[in-house]
Amino acid sequence: MAARTENYSATYAEDDQGRLDSFVAGIVGCTRSHARNLILDGNVTINGSAADKAGAVLRKGDRVSISAPPPKELDLSPSDIPIEIVYQDNDIAVVNKPQGMVVHPAPGSYGDTLVNALLNSLDSLSGINGVIRPGIVHRLDKDTSGLLVVAKNDAAHLSLQRQIAEKTAKRHYLALLDGVVRNDSGEIRNYLDRSKKDRKIYAVSRTGRLAVTDYRVIKRYPTYTFAEFVLQTGRTHQIRVHAKSIGHPVVGDRTYGGSDKFGLKGQLLHAYKLEITHPSSGERMTFTAPLPDYFAKVIEILDGKYGGKTTPAE
Repeated sequence: MAARTENYSATYAEDDQGRLDSFVAGIVGCTRSHARNLILDGNVTINGSAADKAGAVLRKGDRVSISAPPPKELDLSPSDIPIEIVYQDNDIAVVNKPQGMVVHPAPGSYGDTLVNALLNSLDSLSGINGVIRPGIVHRLDKDTSGLLVVAKNDAAHLSLQRQIAEKTAKRHYLALLDGVVRNDSGEIRNYLDRSKKDRKIYAVSRTGRLAVTDYRVIKRYPTYTFAEFVLQTGRTHQIRVHAKSIGHPVVGDRTYGGSDKFGLKGQLLHAYKLEITHPSSGERMTFTAPLPDYFAKVIEILDGKYGGKTTPAE
């Protein structure tokens, strides 16, 4: 039997004002990004009038109606691309993505992405993010390596999305930075938005979305710093932009001003640890992935050159 359009209707009952996309996500049981698409596609009304803004303000007594069409059939093709699956069960899979692989199909990359590889390797993927991003809960940039968790069903997807939103899922990264970072640790907090000069990249701005990253220095060299970053939020290019914003771009990151004296193919940024709560069992799980060979080789070169000695903070 073909899937049918689901219709929902609910009254906003809170005393405080609220966002439409958050309310719709709660009613339908979907992510805010999916709720935003429903709104922008004309499937949501407020008090009988079509809503056209995901951030529309709701007030107590507003009546919200939603017409949620069934998801499109998945029309992507599986690709026989080897991927490292660190862990999997009936709900999730944890994958160690290599540098150079795009996570999901986009213009110019339709058959050789992580999604295509997942379709070939896994028996199921959640459908919440539609036909282009099945199973994808969070992403890594093309030239960032490391761990990401994939949802194999919608319930798992919603649980993982909630953990990221509530900051109970922890994502740790290792990076080599240009220059010597002075402070041993700290928090970078600002707003990120698309650059007005180049819409493909992001920049610190007075507008945009709040981005928060914690960092910790692991080792200092005379002209580099090996550091750990932990995301509190997950904005596009967040660590790369934040590293640049403190004057220490990621080595190999040509987009954001990083140097490259090692013949690299991309930035030295690796998602090495992931902490989540299992969607079904409630078990707290931690996964790790060692530095890829090209990254480890650079650290080995620096350790060899400086005899294991590191430069103290100024």
